[in-house]
Amino acid sequence: MKIGDIVSILEGFAPLALQEDYDNSGLIVGSKDSEVDKILLSIDVTPEVVREAISKGANLIIAHHPIVFRGLKRFNGSNYVERVVLDAIKNDIAIYASHTNIDSVEGGVSYRIAQRLGLEDVKILRPINGNLVKLVTFVPNDFAQKVRDAIFSAGAGVIGNYDSCSYNVNGFGSFRANETANPFVGQKGEIHFEPEVRVETIVPRHLLKNCISAMLNAHPYEEVAYDVYPIELPYPKAGLGAVGVLPKPVEFDKFLLQVKQKFNAKCVRFTNPVSDSVSKVAICGGSGIELLRDAIASGAQVFITADVKYHQFFDAENRISIVDIGHFESEQFTVDIFYDLLTKKLSNFAILKSEVNTNPINYI
Repeated sequence: MKIGDIVSILEGFAPLALQEDYDNSGLIVGSKDSEVDKILLSIDVTPEVVREAISKGANLIIAHHPIVFRGLKRFNGSNYVERVVLDAIKNDIAIYASHTNIDSVEGGVSYRIAQRLGLEDVKILRPINGNLVKLVTFVPNDFAQKVRDAIFSAGAGVIGNYDSCSYNVNGFGSFRANETANPFVGQKGEIHFEPEVRVETIVPRHLLKNCISAMLNAHPYEEVAYDVYPIELPYPKAGLGAVGVLPKPVEFDKFLLQVKQKFNAKCVRFTNPVSDSVSKVAICGGSGIELLRDAIASGAQVFITADVKYHQFFDAENRISIVDIGHFESEQFTVDIFYDLLTKKLSNFAILKSEVNTNPINYI
């Protein structure tokens, strides 16, 4: 199996188009055409993780955090980033990262935290805006269903819990083929009116290219007329953070102890409770304090995240309790997301979880 096949599985779940502007997710070291023998999964890529990959015969490391965020100007091993890249290249080990894109999908990092906490009715906390478009095309009546099926199969037409959604209007299309054309219907040099169906459906922007390609392949016309319109609506299937409800309310102090235990956190920092019990919880794995207003607006009593600065705790203003469990602690189960995704798609393939603790923070 080639690295490109693994990349297709990962990006089918967490498309690179969903990563933040500052991010560097994707294949960082290596070629998609290289063969994969064994995969090592980790949160970070450190020199120790590369040595582990070498010792275990893994030639692809899949990590949550990209080892390279900015361009490297020198490769002399003066810091751990350069040493990792040099060692990976010398030992023919590829490195792939899935960072804010896997933060931004259903079933991603925040969803995994919600799962650990037993939350129900989990939804995206801050859905992406501007990620939806409307695709419109015009199809001869007898081919409308074929075109609809093609674009639905490519990911169009999903609204909430419904798929294959479209709006269809009957009308007539007119055109005149010139002498170099090869018309599907009508005669060259004559204006032709054809009964057609206007098919319009909703498409996530990151799937638009595939949907257009599927539409063109299924459409009988030599020249296909279609329109793409931006839609200023939130896309509920992608975005940052998550929010859900507990099966039953839990006393605040007891809830904090559960969080500490389930995430093996040595230290939990938190603001005063806003109620005696917790029933609704907002979450953002990693550095997520920017979602504080979204968490408050959701009606949650608690917002779990990491990397909260001293003055940012004041922003809770007794409207929600901020709970900082630590960056590594909030993202440690990302490895399980990779593992579950790949083992479902790949049978009899060696996929290993790193045994190196890459958390750079110690507690006393």
